[in-house]
Amino acid sequence: MQDKTRFATLRAGRRVWALSAVHGELARLKAVHDHLEPRLGEGDRLVYLGNVIGRGTAARETIDEVLLFRRAVIARPGVEPGDVVFLRGSQEEMWHKLLQLQFAPNPVQVLTWLLDHGVGATLTAYGGRAQDGLMAAREGATAIARWTNSLRRAIRQAPGHESFMGAIRRAAFTDDGKLLFVHAGIDPTRPLSAQKDALWWGGGAGFLALEAPYAGFRRVIRGYDPAHAGLKESPHSVSLDGGCGFGGPLLAACFDAEGAVLERVER
Repeated sequence: MQDKTRFATLRAGRRVWALSAVHGELARLKAVHDHLEPRLGEGDRLVYLGNVIGRGTAARETIDEVLLFRRAVIARPGVEPGDVVFLRGSQEEMWHKLLQLQFAPNPVQVLTWLLDHGVGATLTAYGGRAQDGLMAAREGATAIARWTNSLRRAIRQAPGHESFMGAIRRAAFTDDGKLLFVHAGIDPTRPLSAQKDALWWGGGAGFLALEAPYAGFRRVIRGYDPAHAGLKESPHSVSLDGGCGFGGPLLAACFDAEGAVLERVER
């Protein structure tokens, strides 16, 4: 769990604020940020639980907003850059796969699946067109590479976006080993270092049915629930997703050092 390229370690502090999947819903994100700004106190940490992008049409502007808010937070006295963390959600994972489409054995099938699962909105936000990608996928690896390179150029032209994509982590945990933050779920039979797709696709009712603390963490907190059932708690886990991007509100919650929910925000 010491791999800093995959996992983020949060300094154990007074509280941790966590935001559920945003899905490019800029107005809701700004409303939550407006609520959090005066409430973030000394020693607080902040975790975005993945799916900042996807589904909503304002992917670029949403990334701009989280970067702007992060800049304001880490400018405060005593706050370090690592006190604000972005997790990789299924939408960021799919976007990463799209940018590597030339290596897929069945690129047309892969791109069609990605488009069916919400990546099209992010593609459009960076000036891409699904029909161009599908045409390139039928032509072969060279044509796909030209197409994905055009998308990479668009990302580089948006200040901070390439760094954002490179800074997202698979999971985050407090350095005292009490709290673990993930996007969608975990495979309780595997150690954290061996978690793969379960982090992005392992959501479901089983997450709230953990029978014991996972890997010694007192609580595991996720930000995407396929059922979008709101804030749900069990002794060892918390699910935080009101359906933002699916017609529901964006949720945020504040946790104390032991994982108890201190405050809930819904916008």
